Amino acid sequence: MAQVVITINNREYPIACENGQEARIIQLSQILEQKAQMLKDFSGRISESMFLAMIGILVADDLFESRKLAAQAPAPSSPAADKETLDKLSSILQKIRQLSSKIDSI
Repeated sequence: MAQVVITINNREYPIACENGQEARIIQLSQILEQKAQMLKDFSGRISESMFLAMIGILVADDLFESRKLAAQAPAPSSPAADKETLDKLSSILQKIRQLSSKIDSI
């Protein structure tokens, strides 16, 4: 098991993680640090636990909004729908070729 030390609001936290996950933990901690810096600008003097709770709320809000947007996004098409679309396009192409042949023969 690996360990990485992250820094949030000038305080270090040792975090245990699986081997190879150290870089990801550091990336995630940077998101938390960004939220911490944002909160520093808007909050007065509050306890560390309240500060971390507020950071968690901001991250949870980001996650909630991302999930809401993902739910509104069109679903990826299925292979069956792709085949149906391809069949329709092939049929249209065949009709265009037939019409083109008729026009060429005039």
